[in-house]
Amino acid sequence: MANISRRDPLDDLFRGFFVRPVDFNGNQQQAPSIKMDVKELGDAYQVHAELPGVKKEDIHVVVDGNLVSISAEVKQDNEVKEGDRILRSERYYGKVSRSFQLEQDLDDARANARFTDGVLELTLPKRIASPSKRLAID
Repeated sequence: MANISRRDPLDDLFRGFFVRPVDFNGNQQQAPSIKMDVKELGDAYQVHAELPGVKKEDIHVVVDGNLVSISAEVKQDNEVKEGDRILRSERYYGKVSRSFQLEQDLDDARANARFTDGVLELTLPKRIASPSKRLAID
């Protein structure tokens, strides 16, 4: 038996309209996100993640097998003042995170992280697969 549902065209028109603040001057305030580049360099992966305005102490990186998770506490304040009167104040406080999987397990003991000028650079060496070992049966 087919399921029949009713749709209201106005619902489709206004769906998502009130999701984020609308500024008719063309400036929309969006929650920050982590933009990344991931490269494979033979025996390692190199990751560049943009985290502008974030302090080094507020960044957390976790490597588990072939899964990499990056999270950061973000605090952004934008105030426009005219004299003593505040005309506009925009703030964002929250946590952003990004996780991704790579093809090969990573050697977390040799992994390296560096944060310079708002860019987090990770060097993630691939785990060297040990040859199979034959066990002797007692």
